[in-house]
Amino acid sequence: MLVYLLKDVENIGMRGTVIKVADGYGKNFLIPRKCAIEVTAENRAHYENRVIKAESDKEAVKSKLGMLAEHIKGMHLTIKKRIHDDGKLYGSVSPEDIVDLLKAKDVAITRKQVVFGKAVRSVGEHMVGVKLSTKFQPEFSLKVVSE
Repeated sequence: MLVYLLKDVENIGMRGTVIKVADGYGKNFLIPRKCAIEVTAENRAHYENRVIKAESDKEAVKSKLGMLAEHIKGMHLTIKKRIHDDGKLYGSVSPEDIVDLLKAKDVAITRKQVVFGKAVRSVGEHMVGVKLSTKFQPEFSLKVVSE
């Protein structure tokens, strides 16, 4: 079955591409979740034209995301939090804290794009990832210090 992807689907393909998937996967997973539309013989030319347009749009977005990823990769941010006597935080560093830090550096992301390797609950250096797309996932250094 040929489908046109309406959303990025991990390990399958990027939005705006026509791919071949198993019939059951397309009918039972992708189409009901509004991730894809079936490409039939009648609408094949229409979706192939959309793929060509999407490719040119992807190139523009790819260059912007690449520049943003390089900008994020070189960052070293510091956050101040309250700590216990043993050096552990009251709670942990949240994705909202990371969004606020990056917003101060003119980088706009959502909290869903913040990726922690493990919860940040102690003072010190930690690596934090930002998932811009499936290909661009830069990491930056976050230093947690006491208030």
